[in-house]
Amino acid sequence: MTENELSYKIIGAALEVHKTLGSGLLESAYEAVLAYELKELGLKVERQLLLPLKYKNELIDNAYRIDLMIENKIIIEVKSVVEIHPIFYSQVLTYLKLTDIKLGLLINFNIPLIKDGIHRIVNKL
Repeated sequence: MTENELSYKIIGAALEVHKTLGSGLLESAYEAVLAYELKELGLKVERQLLLPLKYKNELIDNAYRIDLMIENKIIIEVKSVVEIHPIFYSQVLTYLKLTDIKLGLLINFNIPLIKDGIHRIVNKL
């Protein structure tokens, strides 16, 4: 399945989660139920994935944590905030660069219309 096909399924699952739960919950709740929905679609989902960082000649274990990794192709950063700050985009782009993954989704569930809370971030496209 391509990144675009996966992102279509992920966005559909996010819409379902937001329709069912609305806004106002903690990020951890949205992350858990989004992971559930994606697994129900038959997708490989990894939550709170700890990854090492290679800095010069040093390997730093558990240097960063990815909210959701889908099929080893898409990183999802889940937020439940009033406002998306530019640093959140940078965070996702850095994760993409460090993992050499092409597509990330920044999803903010604390918003009246979830379509306004979904942001695609691309690496090397």
